Amino acid sequence: MHDVSPTVPVSRGPSPADGRRRTSPALTDWGLRLRQRSGLVGAIALFAVMYLIYQFKHPKGFSEQIFIQNANEAFALALVAMAQTVPVLMAGLDLSVGAVMTLVGCLASHLVIGTAAEMTFGIVACLVAGAVCGFINGCVVVYGRIQPIIATLATGAVFIGVALFLRPTPGGKVDEDLSWAMTSNVGEFASTYGLGDPDTTPWLAPIAGLPVPLLLLLVIVLFVWMPFTRTVTGRTVYAIGSGEAAAYMSGLPLTRAKLAAFTMAGLFAAMAGLFLALQTSSGNADIPQAGAYTLNSIAAVVIGGTSLLGGSGGAVGSIFGAFVLRTISFAFRIFDVDPLLQPLFEGLVLLAAVSLSGLGLLRLTNRLEVFR
Repeated sequence: MHDVSPTVPVSRGPSPADGRRRTSPALTDWGLRLRQRSGLVGAIALFAVMYLIYQFKHPKGFSEQIFIQNANEAFALALVAMAQTVPVLMAGLDLSVGAVMTLVGCLASHLVIGTAAEMTFGIVACLVAGAVCGFINGCVVVYGRIQPIIATLATGAVFIGVALFLRPTPGGKVDEDLSWAMTSNVGEFASTYGLGDPDTTPWLAPIAGLPVPLLLLLVIVLFVWMPFTRTVTGRTVYAIGSGEAAAYMSGLPLTRAKLAAFTMAGLFAAMAGLFLALQTSSGNADIPQAGAYTLNSIAAVVIGGTSLLGGSGGAVGSIFGAFVLRTISFAFRIFDVDPLLQPLFEGLVLLAAVSLSGLGLLRLTNRLEVFR
């Protein structure tokens, strides 16, 4: 009879696999999300640092008046940056967003006045006009098989021509109450339209000091942009930017996605033009302004972390990119810098953002070379 002793497990040190198993899945997931959104995180951090410096240096820093003024000046550019984001996600550029904004602003100076019904009709007509302009861009690109940058350069000239026809000289008028309400805080908006008093209405008190443009921006992101990105059409926009041939082989609706993307761009640009008309209480077919907004929208998209090669990024990053550009202009007033130097600083910030984006792409390419 053999004596069989019990098997004693051999003690071994922790293996690398054990260490990987002990890593929290939640932490790994968050780390991956942060790396995927490094552009957005960088844009938020850059804006936070620059804006805090500006507020500390401003004689009336951190006051409600300054917040409202800054929000009004940044809102239109943020919307135009959102408009630019959608075609950029498909690896294209829309050079007509500034022209669409200008056209809708001129149209609003004719229509957004009168009774409540007339103003409602005018607002809807302005938004529809912008969406139609975007749809025209999409049709030219899809059915004309023309590169977006060329197609929108041509249509942008047409839209500016229509704007000049509507307003050969600056003028017109919008409803004064609506103009005041949309460019003030939530408390003033509620008081103007009899929705409540911040001192006596419990639900209004916590948000009474919030600038209306910021609240509108939040509403647009939550109820327009985010639902769009969760649809098949929205996901197809990203897929086209990542690889149009692969998206086509996957059976995705490419034509519908392209038309929807440019229509969405026109809608966002129309919102910017409508607000600009309310902010200035008039319409102006300003060609240099249209060009400046278009170029700044591209800069805001890049600063916000959206790749010009398409397929990655989003409108939220572009919003913070627009905030960065506007903060530069705010700071120029405080530090008494020659305004002619502003394009230099904006160009340096844009160059830094493009360089960081290119560095990330270079690292990815080097990693892929290992597998060849």
